[in-house]
Amino acid sequence: MKSLRVFTLCLAVLCTMNMEAQIGSAIREIFQTERDSMGVASDSMTVADTDSSLVAQLQQSLEETKQSEAKLQQSLEEAKLNEANLRLEFEQFKLSILASDSIKRTKQRRFIDSLRRTTQGSPVMVDGDTLFQLYTKKGGQSALQRAQETSELMELIGKKINLDPNRVYIENTDIFSDIMYDTEVLVSFTDADAMWEGMSRDSLVASCKQIVVNKFKQMKRQYGIWRTVKSVLYCILVLVAQFFLYRLTCWGFARIETKIRTLKDTKLKAIKIQSYEILDTEQQVSLLVVASKVVKWLVVLMQLLISLPIIFGIFPSTKGFALQLLDYFLVPIKKIVFGVIGYIPNLISIIVIWYATKSLVKLARYVAGEIEKGELKIKNFFPEWAMPTFHIVRILLYTFMIAMIYNYLPGSDSGVFQGISVFIGLIISLGSSTLIANLMAGLVITFMRPFRLGDRIKLNDTVGDIIEKTPLVTRVKTPKNEIVTVPNSFVMSSMTTNYSSSAQEYGLIIHTDVTFGYEVPWQQVHQLMIQAALATPHIEAEPRPFVLQTKLDDWYVVYQINAYTRHPELMAGIYSQLHANIQDIFHEAGIEVMSPHFMGVRQNDQVIMPDEFLQKNGYIKTE
Repeated sequence: MKSLRVFTLCLAVLCTMNMEAQIGSAIREIFQTERDSMGVASDSMTVADTDSSLVAQLQQSLEETKQSEAKLQQSLEEAKLNEANLRLEFEQFKLSILASDSIKRTKQRRFIDSLRRTTQGSPVMVDGDTLFQLYTKKGGQSALQRAQETSELMELIGKKINLDPNRVYIENTDIFSDIMYDTEVLVSFTDADAMWEGMSRDSLVASCKQIVVNKFKQMKRQYGIWRTVKSVLYCILVLVAQFFLYRLTCWGFARIETKIRTLKDTKLKAIKIQSYEILDTEQQVSLLVVASKVVKWLVVLMQLLISLPIIFGIFPSTKGFALQLLDYFLVPIKKIVFGVIGYIPNLISIIVIWYATKSLVKLARYVAGEIEKGELKIKNFFPEWAMPTFHIVRILLYTFMIAMIYNYLPGSDSGVFQGISVFIGLIISLGSSTLIANLMAGLVITFMRPFRLGDRIKLNDTVGDIIEKTPLVTRVKTPKNEIVTVPNSFVMSSMTTNYSSSAQEYGLIIHTDVTFGYEVPWQQVHQLMIQAALATPHIEAEPRPFVLQTKLDDWYVVYQINAYTRHPELMAGIYSQLHANIQDIFHEAGIEVMSPHFMGVRQNDQVIMPDEFLQKNGYIKTE
């Protein structure tokens, strides 16, 4: 309904305006007609003044014209009244529209007030200073884009050498107001911007213009031509100071180097550990000279690190680069310092874990030592197991310590650190298969106790004494003083004979075979061989030696002497002496030590046996 009323009023206004135009045109036609009639009448009067009918007709037309004019005047008055009424209604309509706009603005203000508490504007920042903030869109640009564009443009203009703040002015339109510099639009404000600031658009533009002018004045002082000249002079002064400081540093360290060289024959002495000379005076002088040169260049570098930021900081356009250059050196130092400070708790944790592990290792070493010495006895735990078990426990403790410390190491959670750890573990696992096999074999050998240090063993074809057992290899010293190194994995897969363990517990039986013919009585052979064994040093009388007849061959009997000894390490000498005693004793008894072989033909069923057996069985008749 409201829109229909508005349309009706607008149509009435247009009609009134058309009526006024028609009335005016009608009046103009009447006056034109009257002028034309009067012109014609005057001409007629001059031509025929005597024509009275024409005069009467003219008077009548004048009367009619006056009547028509009166009617038109009345119509015009009525139209004006109608127009005034329409204008009154239109003004009332405008007032209603303004009232509704005022309500809308009030609602918008309340809405903006509620948003202002949570919404942050986009600051217009010029040369590090925030001038004002923008909150609304304009022309398809967001508030942030407007602020960035305004900041970049004002910084570009503000850093010009010929900057003139008086060229800033304001241009207003019905929709927005612009702050201008020459022909450049610095920033535009709308009624929405003013509403966000809680003031009118004119007040907002005037305030922001003053802020821009003040900022341009400040930037003119900072980036003007006189400031540039001063900056150049300051830069030259810093360079000259740096040059003289460098020369002074070189002169001072040259004096220090000369002083160092004079110390060679005065205060410096050779550094020795007992009789071994680590550094003589000439080497000390060389090291000190090198150290002084390193310190000199470090001092020069520090001077450059100080002077370069000063030089770049003199010029406003390079001040940011000066700070950036200074950050290149200060940021790593800060990171290192703060990293070290922040790492202190982890370092303390690592130290505590390390000391706790070391204490446990010392305790395990003490217990193992007591068990090895026999002071501490554990059932079914042999003393020779003590140190190998200690080594295993120590490895486990250190492995556990590394696992606990790993998470406290700097960079342990980085992919590079983890990748390197995996790579090292892969290399070790691929290249240590034989190593692991020998280590495991060494552990098994230790706890199986097939031999101990000093034992005389036979390992396949190798006979010797155990002189060293390591986690990887076992070393055997043969009777010929040959050192044989055997991998523990080979020891595990080979047959091992331990002479020493049986010798200490039961007595080691040494044995040798001797052959005699059937004509030699076996009782005599037994007696003589036992006699030879008892005459041999390191042969035990108890248990008593004994003889075994191991074989009855075609022409001889094999006799084996067995004797006990508790000195397997002297086995080679015992065998040699036993063989010598057998020869001597049998030679003294007139018995030839040999393995007889006969070639002959028997006659008359001759039997080759000892005479006593022949006589006993009737082969030889006694007289």
